[in-house]
Amino acid sequence: MTIHVEGLVAIVLFYVLILFVGIWAAWKNKNSGVGDGGDRSESIMVGGRDIGLFVGGFTMTATWVGGGYINGTAEYVYLPGFGLAWAQAPFGYALSLVVGGLFFAKPMRSRGYVTMLDPFQQLYGKRMGGLLFIPALMGEIFWSAAILSALGATLSVIVDININMSVVISALIAIFYTLVGGLYSVAYTDVVQLFCIFLGLWISVPFALSNPAVSDIGVTAKKAIYQSPWLGKIEPEDNWLWADNFFLLMLGGIPWQVYFQRVLSASSATYAQVLSFLAAFGCLVMAVPSVLIGAIGASTDWNQTTYGSLPPKDKDESDMILPIVLQHLCPPYISFFGLGAVSAAVMSSADSSILSASSMFARNIYQLAFRQSASDREIVWVMRLTIFVFGALATAMALLTGSVYGLWYLSSDLVYVIIFPQLLSVLFVKGTNTYGSVAGYIFGLLLRIGGGEPYLKLPPFIYYPGWMTQEKIHRLTGDVEYFIQQRFPFKSVSMVASFLANVFFSYLTKYLFESGMLSHKYDFLDAVVSKHSKEIMDKATLVSNHDNIILSEMAPVHQVLGASLAGTFTNTEILSDDGASSPEAFHNED
Repeated sequence: MTIHVEGLVAIVLFYVLILFVGIWAAWKNKNSGVGDGGDRSESIMVGGRDIGLFVGGFTMTATWVGGGYINGTAEYVYLPGFGLAWAQAPFGYALSLVVGGLFFAKPMRSRGYVTMLDPFQQLYGKRMGGLLFIPALMGEIFWSAAILSALGATLSVIVDININMSVVISALIAIFYTLVGGLYSVAYTDVVQLFCIFLGLWISVPFALSNPAVSDIGVTAKKAIYQSPWLGKIEPEDNWLWADNFFLLMLGGIPWQVYFQRVLSASSATYAQVLSFLAAFGCLVMAVPSVLIGAIGASTDWNQTTYGSLPPKDKDESDMILPIVLQHLCPPYISFFGLGAVSAAVMSSADSSILSASSMFARNIYQLAFRQSASDREIVWVMRLTIFVFGALATAMALLTGSVYGLWYLSSDLVYVIIFPQLLSVLFVKGTNTYGSVAGYIFGLLLRIGGGEPYLKLPPFIYYPGWMTQEKIHRLTGDVEYFIQQRFPFKSVSMVASFLANVFFSYLTKYLFESGMLSHKYDFLDAVVSKHSKEIMDKATLVSNHDNIILSEMAPVHQVLGASLAGTFTNTEILSDDGASSPEAFHNED
C-alpha cells in the first residue's frame, strides 16, 4: 500500500486548521450568551443568539453545502441518463432556504424557541415531541454517517491509507471541537469549511479543463462523445418522479434542526430571514465548481489518463467522480491541495448534525420530558455525553453499514413526510391537537414505508399507479438486481395526506369531545378537554376575600409569561420582534 506523502501533509494541514479554528472559537466565545441570566446550555445550542450576518451567512450556507452536496452534484451531472437536469440539490436546497426564510424563520425565531421540537412539545405534549424526535434524530445521525462514509472513500483516493483509521480520526476531531465550543465552534469552522471548498475546487477546475484528455464541455453538453450529453433530459414518463424528488428537497429541506439551529441563533427574526436568503444564494454559487467537475468527468477520455481504460461509471465509482477528476486530471500539487481542502470541509460538515441531535435530546427529551428540574450544568453534561454518543454512533454506522446512504434517503423522506406537515400545522393551522398529530404521523409513515426503498432492498406493500420493475446490472460482477420503481409522486402525496389527516382528526376529536358525543373521560391524551380547561384558567385568576370562591368572583387578567408551560419555551426578550405577547399568540387566540 502506497502512502502519498504530499496528500497526507495537505490533509494534516487542513485538519489542523479546522481544529485550531474550532478551539479558538470556543475560547473566544466561552462567556457569550451566559451573562445576564443566560444559560450555558442555551449558549451551546443557539450561540447566545448573537450570531452576526457574516458568520451566520456562512454557517447557514454550510448547513447544506458539505461533502454530500458537492460530491452528489458532481455525481449526478456525470451519470449517463441523468445529467444536470437531475442534479436537483442546488436549486432544491436554495429554494428550500428561500421558503424557510419567507414563512418559517420569523415565527420560530420571534417566539424564542431553542430547538425545532419546542413548538411540538408545547402544543402536542411531551409524548408527541418524543415521537417526532425519532425521525429527526434518524435524519441527523444518518446524514453524519453518510458524510463520514463519503469522507473515507475520498481519503482512500488521495492517500491510499486505511479508510477506517481516517474516518475515526476525522470524527474524533469534529466531536472534540463540538464538545468544547458547541454552536460557536461549528459556526466558525463552517466559515473555514466553505472557504476551503471554494478555493480547493476553483483552483482545480482550470487545470482539469485544460487536460488533453478532456473534450470541450460546451460540445459534450449537447453531443454524445464518450457518453450521453451531460446536460441530461427529463423523459415525459419521469416528470412526476422528478417533481416528487424536487419537492422533497425544497420542502423536506426545511424541518431540520441543523437549519433551525442557525435560525434560532440569529440576533433577531429579521436577521434569521436575511441569513436564509444569503444562504440560498451561497448554495447556488458553491454548486458551480461541482457542476463543472461533473461535466469534465463526462467529457474525459479516461483511456488517456492514469485512471485506466474503463471510465468510473463502468467501475461503479460514479459517486467518487469529484475526487477522481481532481486526482487524475490535475497536477499532483493541485490535486492534493484540492482534495485536502475538500476532505477537511467534509469532515467539518459532520459536526452540525451531531450537535443538532444532541441539542434536541438534551432539551426536548431529557430536560422537558424527564427532568424538568435539571440544572443548567446537568443539561450541559448531558449534551456533551450525547455529542460523543451520537458521534460514535454515526462513525460506527459509516464503518459497518453498507447501506448508510439508503438509510439516510429513507430518514430524509420521513422528515419530509412526517415532520414538515406537523410543522405546518403547529405554526399555521389553528386548532390542531395531539390526536390529529398522531393520526398524521401514522398516515405519513405507512404511506411512505408502503412505497418501499430500493436502496435498503425494502419491498413495497403499496403499489402506487405507474409502478414498474427495473433492473440494475453491477458492471464489475455482472450480477443483475431487480427492484420496484414507484413513478407516482407518492412521497409528496404521503406528505399531503399526513397534513390533511392531522387537520381532519384534530377537528373531529375536538367536535366529538366538546359536543358531548364522546365522554371527557376518553380524552386519554389530555389534548382537548384538559387543554380547554387550562386555556380558561390561563386567562383568569381567582380573586376572593372569602374561603369559598364563587364563579362570579373570577376576574380576567393578562397572561403572565412564565406562569404556564409557554414560559418554558419562550425567551421573553425576543418577543418584541413582532409584537407577540406569548408563543401561542399566532395560534390559540380565541
